[in-house]
Formats: sequence, structure tokens, C-alpha cells
Amino acid sequence: MKRLKDWTLSSVMLSLVSLTGLLALQGCVQTTQEEFREANTGIGEDQIIAILRRASLMGENTEQAFIDCVTERTAKGRDKIDVISNQEFIDTFFPWFEPRIAPTDIDKLKDIAHNDKIKDRLESLGIRYLVWIDGTTKRINQNGSVQCAVATGGIPACFGFLSWRAESVYEAVIWDVERSISVGKLSSESKGMSFVPAVVIPIPFIARTQSSACSSLADQLKAFIEDGQEE
Repeated sequence: MKRLKDWTLSSVMLSLVSLTGLLALQGCVQTTQEEFREANTGIGEDQIIAILRRASLMGENTEQAFIDCVTERTAKGRDKIDVISNQEFIDTFFPWFEPRIAPTDIDKLKDIAHNDKIKDRLESLGIRYLVWIDGTTKRINQNGSVQCAVATGGIPACFGFLSWRAESVYEAVIWDVERSISVGKLSSESKGMSFVPAVVIPIPFIARTQSSACSSLADQLKAFIEDGQEE
């Protein structure tokens, strides 16, 4: 294995100073929200919502981890709304939402929701809204690298600097089962820069864009449904 030359105290101190400057930037995430309302909303005490993800056999799928996060956050807090999970929904409505025949866009979801058998089952379970989430988290503009080797004395050491920009962009369309209409659309977009400086030991500073987008979208969803009360 390749051995690194001895590093000087001054070079290490210089790297540590640079690393300190990055601390202020770590985890910096900017989130923007948009809302488009098409109709009033409201939900009864015995009603629930289903949070579903876009999935297909080909192409990019919305991450299940993101759907789980939105589901968990929506079902918590003083303003919580009861939610049936994506997997439980798929199992309950087998086989209509299995990957090979599941709707791949909101128009196809609307067609399925108009199926009498599915509509009757939705109503019997008290599912008031279907929340269809589409989107992904992507890593873009990656630069630099971190290389590791064995330094003098047999001590493993890593040096370098790696950075990338992450974007988490998600959209939720809300379908009212009771009225068979789309009541609105929500979106959350989070952007942030992540760093992995390495001065002997790599120290990652990760911008949690997906987590930020999850919190934003869940809070939006609860407010949208509950604050748009029907008259």
C-alpha cells in the first residue's frame, strides 16, 4: 500500500483552520414551499388519509424512506392526522397497486379511484384523501476527492476535500375520495451543500435536504387539510 510522506505541523494547522471555517456552512439547507388550492378541505374524527408514492418498474421512483418519513411526521403532533401507510394501502387494495400495474401518474390514480370496488373499500376504511407524492433527492455538482493511505508509522490517514450539492424536490397531489376531485397540490424543494474535508480523518458535514423536505411537506399537508375547513 502506498505510504504518505510526513506531514508538517504547519500544514496540519492550516488544514484545521480551513476546516473550522467550514463548520459554519455545514448542514445549511434552504427550503421553499408552494401551495395551490382547488377546493376547500376538512377531515372528520373517524377519517384517515393514505400517503402513496410514485413507483414504476422503470425509471426513478420516489424513495420509500421519504414516504415513511412524511407518514410518520403527519401522524404525530397536536395537529396530527391518522394515516394508512403506503405498504398497508398496497396490501389492502391488492392487486391494483402492485408495481406492475400501479398508476404511474395522477391521472391514472384518478381513474383507479373511480373504480366502484376500490371506491367502496376506500369509503369503508374511512379514507378521505389520497395523497400522491412524486419526486426524488439527487446529488449534483460533485467536486474533489478524498484519498486514504498509510502514513509514516503505519497509521491510516486520509487527505482531500469532497463536496456536492443535493436537491430534494417533491410534490404532493391531494385527491378527495368523498367528492372525487383533486383539492390541491403542495410542493417542497430543499437545497444544500455537503462537505467531506479530510485531514487524517474524514469529517462529513452533510446537508440533510431530504429530511428538511419531509418535515416541510408533512407540515404543509396537515395545515392544508385542517386549515381549509369546509363551510
